[in-house]
Amino acid sequence: MDDKSPQFARCKPDILTSAMQEFSQPRYFVDVLKVGVPVTMAYVEGSSASAGTFVHTRAEALQLYRQAAAAAAKPFLFLSAGVSNRAFTEALQLASEAGVHFCGVLCGRATWKDGVGVFVRGGADALQEWLENPGRAKHAKHQRKPQGRHAVVGKLSRR
Repeated sequence: MDDKSPQFARCKPDILTSAMQEFSQPRYFVDVLKVGVPVTMAYVEGSSASAGTFVHTRAEALQLYRQAAAAAAKPFLFLSAGVSNRAFTEALQLASEAGVHFCGVLCGRATWKDGVGVFVRGGADALQEWLENPGRAKHAKHQRKPQGRHAVVGKLSRR
């Protein structure tokens, strides 16, 4: 199944929620789960990433975030999973609106992929300038203080 398809977008919340529940079990010795967001923003009604095909309403998406978070018995952070910075930011806003307390983000491509074109067009100096200004600003959008029952503070568990 194509992970960009509407069919996958329908299955994704259950797959993610099940995985969060499974890998929260003590037998895996997991300290922090790193997961994608439970919905594909391209298929959420009202999302700027949508091209007009909807799998979930905004209200359903909020509930899917809550269900996934409730399944986790460990702190978790969200991965950008290669979506655009705009889509990832919107996904994090949806998580916050849903009241989901995630402990952080890992945002690789969502943050830096625009810098590749800057480097190709302008070289190393242009990339350095981009990293220090727009790149840093993009990264700062995703920073947050850990909250709620899944805040990671102090030592992680010992095995």
